[in-house]
Amino acid sequence: MASRDDANSVSEELAGLDLTNLYGSIDKYNVHGLNLAVPEDAQNIIKPWNEREDTSKFAESGVDDQVIIHIPFNQNVRLRSILLKLGRGEMTPRRLRIYANRTNIVDFSEAEEITPQLNISLLEGETAVHEYQLRAASFANVHSVSLFFSDSVGGDALRLYYIGFRGDSRSQRKEGTEKLEIPAANAADARLIDRLQEKSGGQQTTAR
Repeated sequence: MASRDDANSVSEELAGLDLTNLYGSIDKYNVHGLNLAVPEDAQNIIKPWNEREDTSKFAESGVDDQVIIHIPFNQNVRLRSILLKLGRGEMTPRRLRIYANRTNIVDFSEAEEITPQLNISLLEGETAVHEYQLRAASFANVHSVSLFFSDSVGGDALRLYYIGFRGDSRSQRKEGTEKLEIPAANAADARLIDRLQEKSGGQQTTAR
């Protein structure tokens, strides 16, 4: 039989892994944007989780306070939330429209004519990464998203520091299961590990 210490050890290992972060599923080198002061900066705001608070790399709008960032994925994913670190003060965008599964980037004229999957009012005064929940039914099988940021506080320009996503993909679930495999002395131990994995899969921490 598995001991309580064994159960605690597996539970701690599961808690330390964020199986929902989709950074590895983003096709980073094909991320691009419209109306950026430096076009290549679109890729700089796609960062691993441990670099999310880094403000040395950012993307800033060019001629006004509208930016579109197109993010393709290297496999179909289910999006549950979007994680954002935005510019401060007058550089904070207040509106985000999300368009899913567009083969090419949505341009500004097109964005005004088609209905987005989601229209979000963004928080002002938030300096850390904030998590915005998405309707899973609307983002259940996604291969790309175009993110239209606009309406900055100052009205002249906006800045973005970090974009990330939480959700799941088949390869992530498989990889997470393989990493957590440990020898089970008997069937009871195997059932215990299965229960712990199921419990961990239902937990999600909101970034603040």
